[in-house]
Amino acid sequence: MKKNHAKTLTLMLSLIVFWGCSETKKETTPWVSLFDGETLEGWNQKGGNANYEVKDGILVGTTVHDTPNSFMTTDNMYADFILELEYKVDSTMNSGIQIRSNSIPHYRNGQVHGYQVEIDPSKRAWSAGIYDEGRRGWLHPLTDNLAAQKAFKQNDWNHYRIEAIGDTIKTWINQVPASYLIDDKTASGFIGLQVHSIGKDKKEGTPIMWRNVNIMTENLDQYARKTPLSPIVTKNQLTIDEKKNGWELLWDGESTKGWRGARLEEFPEKGWEINNGELTVLSSGGAESAAGGDIVTTDLYGDFELKVDFKITEGANSGIKYYVNTDLNKGPGSSIGLEYQILDDNRHPDAKEGSHEGSRTLASLYDLIQADTNKPFHGVGEWNTAYIKSINNHVEHWLNGTKVLEYERKSPAYKKLVSESKYSKWPNFGEAEKGYILLQDHGDKVTFKNIKIKKATNN
Repeated sequence: MKKNHAKTLTLMLSLIVFWGCSETKKETTPWVSLFDGETLEGWNQKGGNANYEVKDGILVGTTVHDTPNSFMTTDNMYADFILELEYKVDSTMNSGIQIRSNSIPHYRNGQVHGYQVEIDPSKRAWSAGIYDEGRRGWLHPLTDNLAAQKAFKQNDWNHYRIEAIGDTIKTWINQVPASYLIDDKTASGFIGLQVHSIGKDKKEGTPIMWRNVNIMTENLDQYARKTPLSPIVTKNQLTIDEKKNGWELLWDGESTKGWRGARLEEFPEKGWEINNGELTVLSSGGAESAAGGDIVTTDLYGDFELKVDFKITEGANSGIKYYVNTDLNKGPGSSIGLEYQILDDNRHPDAKEGSHEGSRTLASLYDLIQADTNKPFHGVGEWNTAYIKSINNHVEHWLNGTKVLEYERKSPAYKKLVSESKYSKWPNFGEAEKGYILLQDHGDKVTFKNIKIKKATNN
């Protein structure tokens, strides 16, 4: 009897210790509530004019006609975090949870853009997939994740867990792993609750509801979960929408395939480096094409759309050229073509030079047209995205999603600019029907990745 009594006492003490430790751990989990259940304090509305209110401890958004997507967004910005919440959505409504999202005046007049964890009650059932709102479209659909598709509960409360740590985003729906994305497009932003726009055939006043919205931003490694899913990596890969829309990789992220030296049959043996999915022109003292030299595509391009992510070092100079003719300049310096300038405007003297004022600054048409002075540059050492569109001689330069200049190639106004520039000695400069795409070696360290092109049908 005494032995049994001792065993019972030991078991009770063990349970007390276990419960105590569990309770202590629960109490120290650093969750912070984002929604107090009574007010919208700490939140503000962006985008459209859907109705948001608090009812019985629940944040309720309802649809209205004639308005774009609406978002109830946090006042605070969040980088790395773990977010958990519950939502309930009408079976006819698409919605989503914005994370690391932004609304900036120069980006499409303040359009909300960034990662969205999808809420999809349709037959497609991609809830907890990852969509890039206002930018690249689908990044992580749930096409092959049947378990996550089945986990969604129609016309009932659903639970999301979202982990955004470094370049990795993971999601769970009702404790079932849904998405695993590795992407470094945006490191920080607000959290937003979407009420989607509706067509005239949809009934106004359809509700979307949220509750128990909690976040943690401390000791994330301690609380982060493993997932059995294989990641979708976007670096040097085409997204699902890019594939649908005819985009191609212009650089595979691993080899020199598709590129050669501008004055060589092969890729330069020195001056350029490929490492960790990044293509870098190395520093050699700032001279133009004095080390490895410029590199060009092996193919020619006529009408096209081009996207390139680039990162500059302090005081750096480089460029992306198009309609390049490598036979024009056989002497010192770079090959000849129209140029999207890449420059540290604050530290490189070229920013104050040029045949036309400001025409050698970042994103300008080099020596011809100055880019918008309010251009959204992310900064030295940060990734930026150049986008060049040339269709039927109408050319646009964009920087980080914002159009910074446009012009008509071959027009009288264009010809006048050329006649007043350093290019006046080259007959019909920039007017070729086709040419190479070029990345410039100007002697400064500049890094490129995610180089993608979309050819027009007449190429």
